[in-house]
Amino acid sequence: MKKKKNIHAGWLVVALLLLLAPVAASAQEAAAGGTLKPVSEFDKIADRQERAIALFNEAGKVIQSPRCLNCHPAGERPTQGNALSPHQPWVVRGNDGFGAAAMRCATCHQAANYDVARVPGHPKWHLAPLSMAWQGRTLAQICEQIKDKSRNDNMDMAKLVHHMAEDSLVGWAWQPGAGRTSAPGSQKEFGALIRAWADAGAFCPRT
Repeated sequence: MKKKKNIHAGWLVVALLLLLAPVAASAQEAAAGGTLKPVSEFDKIADRQERAIALFNEAGKVIQSPRCLNCHPAGERPTQGNALSPHQPWVVRGNDGFGAAAMRCATCHQAANYDVARVPGHPKWHLAPLSMAWQGRTLAQICEQIKDKSRNDNMDMAKLVHHMAEDSLVGWAWQPGAGRTSAPGSQKEFGALIRAWADAGAFCPRT
């Protein structure tokens, strides 16, 4: 009788493992935002303009990911989650992008992610300026926008590349904390694509 109970218990463990395996796999897939092609993949494109456009389209997988779009909202209220849902609780960007006087971003968002409460964090947590709103825009429109010094906080191409490749707040997109899908690839790969795009003339997609 004891032997039968052990057999039944063993089968129960196996069944549970089989049931939980897809769940674990789904969780791992949700944590990763996909991959980015290396710059070398675009070396075969002889035309300089076409190569630049292809490079930016690949970098666009990051630029148009939820991790970036949530911080570049089209209105005064940030969004959150992969579905770009309105931020809860209700907050607004304020005059400087760090929130209104009575509800500053740092009130809840500390220097690091607080996974217990699922609150993301970074020392410079804030919204991009409204002039850099990306939500609702095509990748071509975003491309022209980020090159425009009158809208991008007066960044020339060198500063823009450095911002994309080195800024730690941008880098948060690859370390977003529990329950959030990271941006595709890595910041290093993303930065390499942006740098190669700039070197190829920084041409933008046509549509």
